[in-house]
Amino acid sequence: MHSITPLLAVLVSLAAVPFIILCRKRPNARESVTFIAAGIKLLLVASLLPLVMAGKEVGITLATVLPGAPLALKVDAFGLLFALVSSSLWIVTSAYSIGYMRGLDEHSQTRYFCFFAVALSATIGVAFSANLFTMYLFYEMLSLATYPLVTHHQDPEARSSGRKYLFYIMGTSIALALPAMIIAYQQAGTLAFSPAGFLAGKVSPVMAGVLLFMFIFGFAKAGIMPVHSWLPAAMVAPTPVSALLHAVAVVKVGAFSILRIITGVFGVDLLKGLDLGMAVAWVAAFTIIVASLIALSQDGLKRRLAFSTIGQLSYIVLGLALLSPKGMTGGTLHIAMHAFGKITLFMCAGAIFVATGKKNISDMTGIGKRMPWTMAAFLVGSLSVIGLPPTGGFISKWYLALGCLQAGSVALLVVLLVSSLLNAAYFLPIVYRAYFKPPVEAAWAEGRNEGPAAAWVPPLVTAACSLVLFFYPQPFLRLAQMAVASLFGG
Repeated sequence: MHSITPLLAVLVSLAAVPFIILCRKRPNARESVTFIAAGIKLLLVASLLPLVMAGKEVGITLATVLPGAPLALKVDAFGLLFALVSSSLWIVTSAYSIGYMRGLDEHSQTRYFCFFAVALSATIGVAFSANLFTMYLFYEMLSLATYPLVTHHQDPEARSSGRKYLFYIMGTSIALALPAMIIAYQQAGTLAFSPAGFLAGKVSPVMAGVLLFMFIFGFAKAGIMPVHSWLPAAMVAPTPVSALLHAVAVVKVGAFSILRIITGVFGVDLLKGLDLGMAVAWVAAFTIIVASLIALSQDGLKRRLAFSTIGQLSYIVLGLALLSPKGMTGGTLHIAMHAFGKITLFMCAGAIFVATGKKNISDMTGIGKRMPWTMAAFLVGSLSVIGLPPTGGFISKWYLALGCLQAGSVALLVVLLVSSLLNAAYFLPIVYRAYFKPPVEAAWAEGRNEGPAAAWVPPLVTAACSLVLFFYPQPFLRLAQMAVASLFGG
């Protein structure tokens, strides 16, 4: 079904950039433009939901750059799920940014909001890409748009981290993903995503394996080890950027790109026939366990969250690589469930820093008495990331566990359960320290001081969403089920 709506959803935040710049001397007007653009983007994305639920695909071709690889957008269940998550959480992150950036009197706030808007355009572009060529262009656009956000503080540490950030995410995409895409195009004559995989029957077993891992490591935003080091380095950015990077945009674009590679480039039958799915699953399993063990040793709260994110992203890859309907449903659904839980945790970390200036977990003893609402949100976010009821994270991990059994791999189920215990081991002691140990600073026991409302209300909102998603996981669950069913002829 031809429609301009996907293009408008991509462009609306780009169109807001000139107005954000024009309002640079009027902060309230500047942020109002951001909220208006975010609201319109969400409405445009949500307007596509009835069509996709009815089994229709909505798309538009913008330009025929290469035969078989036009610059084109297409909205299916996979893309719409990711776009709904990104566009809804942009609104919450924008509100949080006001409390954080103004609370710390950060410099260059106009530049910050501009690149935030550009990053969301690139994210929706990836979600709605009709082919590998279009997705790659938006993927690189996101890399360039988030670089100024990572280096926002403009100090030597920020510049060093920014160089590492670009080296990993653009170096790998240019050295691995781009050549793999060129080879795939030469073999198949097209780059259009297909439920059966456009490389099916077009490549030898050896070439298929080589291309698969070139894509897996080439899309380094997914944080698969050993191309994960950019992610902890990016923690030098302001916390709203970390929340965007590690819950919504950058890392999920990496995971979503791998989703498209597995489902649209290779296809379930090809990967099953060559037993390549299990090879990818064990790479993801290794990343999950090692990242969780490293997270245990981190005292910096944002660094612990960063290594947690590396492991959680590999849950998505693991679920997809199982090539079983339940596992792929769980992996796809985890894109949404992890986003709401992890953005809650990052926003709580930022709220703590704004109110107290504390970054290290060892300095947060007793902080629950000063910031009870913030730490309550942190508890809910932790439960969701661990995968415990009554939070949405339980639903996606339940499907992942069923997927392991459906794929006949008890060993991967053990990895999943052990990693969940490790998740609990590095999150729950933070909550215990905050609520059940004497305050490290006597002033914390005297009264509640959560800091600016705009810094602690947004994590309460996303924590509430995590609770609601346990009881009502729609429309994300339905979209994930529809997307996976299309791969298995359902």
